[in-house]
Amino acid sequence: MQTITKADLAKILADEIDCKNTMAKQAVDVLFETLAEAIVEGERIEIRGFGSWEVKRTNARPRARNPRTGEEVYVPARRKVGFKPGKILRDALSIPLKDLEK
Repeated sequence: MQTITKADLAKILADEIDCKNTMAKQAVDVLFETLAEAIVEGERIEIRGFGSWEVKRTNARPRARNPRTGEEVYVPARRKVGFKPGKILRDALSIPLKDLEK
């Protein structure tokens, strides 16, 4: 399984719309910067057919335990990002692995 980087995405975009690599790299950078800023500000992002990101709050855990020592520790409330895949992506991922190997 290969990891796709921002540079790879920029190259794919440049090939797809027939533009320079520098222009495609700027477009990909702006897209990801905008997504990151929106998530940090707590906004919900939805891309139809792909999925949605949502910032959720967790509760403080005043009596959590350290699994190694068993010591009680305080874990403060924080935010976390949840991703929910869209129907198209969810359906594509739900195909059993044995069917893909054929």
